[in-house]
Order: sequence, then C-alpha cells, then structure tokens
Amino acid sequence: MNEAGIRGRGYSAFFLSGICAIASGVVVSLLQEKFGLTYAETGGLLSLMSVGNMLAAFLAGYLPRKIGARAAVLTLTLGYLLGYGTIAATQAVAVLMAAYFAIGLAKGTALNRCTVMAGMHARDRGKSLQILHSCYACGALLCPFVVSGLSGVSSRAPMIGLAGCGLAMWLVFASARFPRKQPGTAEKNPKQPADRSFLRSGNFWLLTAMVFCQNAAETSVTGWMVTYYRNQEILSGIFSAYTMTVMWSATLIARMLLAFVIPVKNKARALCLMGLACTALYGLMIPQREAVPAVAVLFLFSAAIAGVNPMSTAMTGAVMSPESMGILLPVAATGGIVMPAVIGFVAGSVSLQAGMLVNLIPCAGIAILGWIMWKKKRS
Repeated sequence: MNEAGIRGRGYSAFFLSGICAIASGVVVSLLQEKFGLTYAETGGLLSLMSVGNMLAAFLAGYLPRKIGARAAVLTLTLGYLLGYGTIAATQAVAVLMAAYFAIGLAKGTALNRCTVMAGMHARDRGKSLQILHSCYACGALLCPFVVSGLSGVSSRAPMIGLAGCGLAMWLVFASARFPRKQPGTAEKNPKQPADRSFLRSGNFWLLTAMVFCQNAAETSVTGWMVTYYRNQEILSGIFSAYTMTVMWSATLIARMLLAFVIPVKNKARALCLMGLACTALYGLMIPQREAVPAVAVLFLFSAAIAGVNPMSTAMTGAVMSPESMGILLPVAATGGIVMPAVIGFVAGSVSLQAGMLVNLIPCAGIAILGWIMWKKKRS
C-alpha cells in the first residue's frame, strides 16, 4: 500500500472516530436526563472513557511488538461497537461505566494509530496532521445530526447507530495492511530494547504537558458543555445537542485555515497565543446567560484551542514513533481523566458553574507552557 493510501485510511478512520468519540458528551447528557445520574456519576463516566483512552494509547505502542500491529489495532478498536451496543441494552450504572471505558479504548487506539499513519507517511507532517484532525472535526460536526436524527426513531436508536459507525471504523482498519510485527530493532533482536532516547528530551515532556492541558480543557468542554447549557437554561431540549456542532464547526474552520491558509513560522509562539485566547474566551463564556453571546464565545474558544493538539504533536519532530506516541498520548490523556472528574466533584459540592470555572487552569497552562517553549527557542 502506498503512502497516500495509508494516509487516506488514517483520515477515514479518524473521521468515524470523531463521530463516535464526540457523541459520548451528547449521550452522557441523555443518560443523565433519562436515568437521573448524579454529577459525580456523569463525571465518572467521562473520566472512565479517558482512562480507557489513556490505556489504549499505551497499548497501541506496546502490543504491536507482542502480537502484531493488525491484531492489536483490530482488538482495541472494537470498543466503539461494543461500548455503544452495551449502552443501548442497559441502564445499570456499573455497566454503563464499563461501556464508556470500552469507548475510551477505541478512541485512544484510533488517535495513536491514525496519528502514526498520517504523520509518518507525509512529507509535510504539520499539514498532514492538521488535515487528520480536520477529518476528526468533520465527524464531530456531523455527530449531533446523527444523534438527533436517530433520536426520533427510538431512545436506543442513537446508540445503535453509533455502534454502526464504530463497526465502519473497524472495517476501515481491517482493510489496511498492517505489518504482522511492528518493524524496529526490538523485533530484529528481542534482547535489545526499543529506542527510548526521547524520554531524556525536555522538549518532549513540555509537549506532553501541553497536550495534557489541551486534553483537560477540551474534554471538559466537550463532555460537560451540553449538560451545562441545559442546567443553566441557556439552550434547552434538542438545541443543546447542537452545542457540539458549534464547537466542531469552529474547530474544522480553524484547522483547515492552519493547514492551508495561515503560515505558522513559530509554533511555540502560536501555542502561547492560542493559550492566552483560550483562557480569556473561556473566562468570558461561563458567566454568559443568553444563548447568542454564549454560543458566539464558545465558537471562538473552540477555534482558539483547535490547533493546539496537532501543532504540539507535529513539534515532536524526529522522535515521532509508535513508542513515543505510546508515552505522550497516554500521559497527556490523564488530563481528560482528571479534569472532568474534578468538575463533577466541585459541581456536586458547590455548583456546576463553579465546577466549570475550574477548567480555567488547563487553559492557562497552555499559555504558560507555550511561553516557556517560546523562550527556550529564543535563548
């Protein structure tokens, strides 16, 4: 299979992953409304998805050396099909948590494998990763329409439809030609460990921390914003589900502009500016009580944070590999575990608005880390 074909399958799989992954925030709001879940239980579902995401990112870098890339990817990406299929069949909280964990496994595996497929098989890695994440944004953009359209059929139809999207993603990976064993020195000489020199790179850990903050901020918004807008009566009923449409429209536009229109010569400075914009816009967004300004600020916030993940990942440069992504992505994914749970805890103890304000911390972290990297490059 040529490089264009590998990238194309990566783009297609990530598009379908965008539908399934972002649907989790809409579905959790539906579950809370239908089954009366507490804020702590809601936060627990989102955090368990991030736990699965983190574990899968590690396994996606480790398992291919043990059982082969094809077997590892096809096993782990069953999570969307199994997770949403399970949600359609039960209302037991413990089982719902297991289902969200499985969804996280599929999300993390798709992120790792698609990043490697698009990044390692492109001449312009930054552009390829922006396109990859734009495909994800397209899927996320369509997600509310899929959920809303199927909601008119029955309460279980959205979950069944999402399980079908998960199956389609699995089939895309099944059609790809993965090596039976992951290439590398560890395969040729099992006694010789894989190259982990990237672990001694300070820049690698700064970028890991950057993606940690991005995961924390973005996962909290995608996971909690539908619930928050309903709770605050900013948007009600089916219109609240289209919060995701607003977010991912902005994300898609911003990523396409970064890929094809806006030249970014200094990525560290750009990340610092994005972080400052995220912090300011998020601070403006939470106090809003009217639909139009709330949605407008959400659109701008989503555009500001859109380029952080692909730009940070592209800055790993020569150290990008399944092994480095198997460290960076799961460590960074803990941001998506911790912050939604913290928001749920604060929301249950104080108020939902107070919980949402905690998310200002990772937003500010993006700006601070971008400034540190900018200063390092100038010195």
